[in-house]
Amino acid sequence: MTTDIATEVFEEHRSVLMGVAYRMLGRVADAEDVVQEAWLRWSGVDRSEIREPRGYLVRVTTRLAIDRLRQVKSRNEAYVGPWLPEPYATDFGNLGNPGSPGNFEGTVEDTAERAVLVDSVSLAVLVVLESLSPLERAVFVLREAFGFPYAEIAAVLDRGEPAVRQLAGRARKHVGERRPRYEVDPAERRDLTERFLAAASEGDLEGLMSLLAPDVRLIGDSGGLSKAPLRVIETADKVGRFLLGVARKNVTDLSFRLLELNGGAAMLILSGDEPDSVFQLDVVDGRIQCVYIVRNPEKLVSLGNQ
Repeated sequence: MTTDIATEVFEEHRSVLMGVAYRMLGRVADAEDVVQEAWLRWSGVDRSEIREPRGYLVRVTTRLAIDRLRQVKSRNEAYVGPWLPEPYATDFGNLGNPGSPGNFEGTVEDTAERAVLVDSVSLAVLVVLESLSPLERAVFVLREAFGFPYAEIAAVLDRGEPAVRQLAGRARKHVGERRPRYEVDPAERRDLTERFLAAASEGDLEGLMSLLAPDVRLIGDSGGLSKAPLRVIETADKVGRFLLGVARKNVTDLSFRLLELNGGAAMLILSGDEPDSVFQLDVVDGRIQCVYIVRNPEKLVSLGNQ
């Protein structure tokens, strides 16, 4: 296999490798590092002995991601305030920019396949995945998001198939108990996001309260590098008043952009040309159940060109 063909084969599978690595790690830079390391392994291996390039590349990427995840987990123990996955631009619902670098799954036409991909990359599910062991997370991602057969996952992890099935069962049960049990129409989520932005920016407390579920939660992620709540805020009254307090601050040169992040509508707030924060909403029965705010500047770098 020539160098040009090897590069072509790798690029053919890059979107899947990035999808696996991001779901495993929840950080764009970490995922990109893993994919780059997978390329180095691929470029240096004797490819004449590899019958299934996709299987080989997924195996290498997954194992590298497991190693990186173990390092990241110890790093996150010292994280200041709540931790949220890094927002990542997607294009499952054609809300963002078609063909953008964020479309790491490639073109997804099938509605059922798109629904699975959107669910597995949502902030809510990625938060739940943080509580899994690295092996459980790998099995869940490969099986639930990408539909790999158990035999292939066993080969990827160098484990017996019965052990992989057991890991999958534990991971599925854990995620099922904690993941949001609802489906939201993308148009409804976008509509609520726009109404939320309008009410908050206009200082309309009554309008904002009408959108919030009584037990709504607000989770802010700053990593101690910018201003954001260091604890989860709960109840509609407290969340609504906090949001209006933020909106009333006289900050100049702010602009807003609606785009698709992690498979759903989100608001990117810019200060000048630089990303300042991201707001994304979980919606249940037409009301906002959770507000995610990411203000850690290290997690906004990849959105600078959106």
